[in-house]
Amino acid sequence: MNDPSALIEFIQRYYIDPIIYDTSYNPVDTITWAVILSLCVLGLIRLLRRSCISVDERLVLFTLPYILAGSSLRVIEDADMVAAPWRYLLITPLIFFLVFLATAASLFITRRIWKEDFHYKYAAIGFIWTALNLALLSSLGLKNGWVIAAVFLMGSGLAGGIILLEQRVSSLSFLGDRFSRMILYAHMLDASSTYLGVDWFFYHEKHVLPTYLIDLAGTAAVMFPLKLAVLLPALYVIDRSLQEPSLKNLTRLTLITLGLAPAVRNTLRLALGI
Repeated sequence: MNDPSALIEFIQRYYIDPIIYDTSYNPVDTITWAVILSLCVLGLIRLLRRSCISVDERLVLFTLPYILAGSSLRVIEDADMVAAPWRYLLITPLIFFLVFLATAASLFITRRIWKEDFHYKYAAIGFIWTALNLALLSSLGLKNGWVIAAVFLMGSGLAGGIILLEQRVSSLSFLGDRFSRMILYAHMLDASSTYLGVDWFFYHEKHVLPTYLIDLAGTAAVMFPLKLAVLLPALYVIDRSLQEPSLKNLTRLTLITLGLAPAVRNTLRLALGI
C-alpha cells in the first residue's frame, strides 16, 4: 500500500467511517481495537505498579460505577443529545478510551489526595457521574420500562442456572470464584438484552461474529451459547493460568466491562425507546 491515497481510503473505510456513521464493526477494526485494548491493559498494569496501587478485588468492585457511567453516556449519544463533532467521542470505540482516561484520572487523583482511604471517594465520583447521565436521560421518559425487568430476570435465571450446575459438575469448579460469576452474569445480561433488542425490537447487532451467527441461526438467541462457548474456556484459563494477582484482576475487570457495558446500554436504549 505505497499509494498515500489508497492508505487514506483504507483508514477512512475501516476506521473513520464506522465511527462517524456509527455503523457495524468490520474484521479490520475489530482486530485493531482488540489489540489496542490488550496493550492498554498491560500499560495500565505497569502504571499502577509504579504508583503502588494494588489491583485487588476491592478496586475491581469500586470501579463498577464507571462502567455504568460509560454505558449511560453512550446512550446519551444514541439519543442524539450531543452534536458533532463531540458526539464522535461517545461512539465505540472512542468512548472506551474516553471513559478509560476519565476513570484512570479519577483513580490517580483520589489516590493522591486520600492515600489508602481513596476507595469510597473514587467510587462516589463514578456514581455521581452515572446519576448525572441518568438524570439527563430521564427527560426522555420510559417507553418500554418492562424491558429492564425482562433483561434482569432472563439474565439472572440463566446465570443462576449455570451456577447451580457448577455445584454439581466438578469440571466447572472454576466458576466458584465470585468474579467469574460476575463475569458470567454480566454476559448473560448482555445476551438477554441483545436477544430482546434483535428479536423483539428489530435492532441489529454491530459485531462481526455475532452478526454472522445471528443471520445464520435466524435468531439472536444464538448469543447465549455463543457467550458460553467463549466465556467458559476464557474463565478456565484465567483461573488456572494467570497467577499474577494484578493481571488476573484487571483481566476480570475487562471481561466484566465487555459484558456489563453493552448490557446496560442496550437495556437503557430499549427502555427509553431510542
